[in-house]
Amino acid sequence: MSGLQILDALAEARIEEALAKGEFDHLPGAGRPLVLDDDRLVPEESRAAYRILKKAGFVPPELDARRERNTLAALLASIDDDRARRRALAKLALLEVTLEAGRRGLRRDRAYEGRLIERFGGR
Repeated sequence: MSGLQILDALAEARIEEALAKGEFDHLPGAGRPLVLDDDRLVPEESRAAYRILKKAGFVPPELDARRERNTLAALLASIDDDRARRRALAKLALLEVTLEAGRRGLRRDRAYEGRLIERFGGR
């Protein structure tokens, strides 16, 4: 058994003891559903840092871009107008590139973004 497995087993045993003694029975919020942030779009290894930033009033631009990408991808199926669809596809492709660039430490340039969408998404 590895060190992490031993710690996990010890933690589980202590939690079970506390449950048996009723130590969790009168906690604030008992019986109410948990309010969890929707952090499915944040890589698992970054979630704790993102929660801290969010509580401090800062939402990283990458998270906004991920949300925008997912919303746009979902809306693409409902776009009938060919020109609007091309623009949406261009914006989606740009968001993908932006997210990849962000992972590599590059900055997003809004003016350049607009020109790219105009150029590749139709006029």
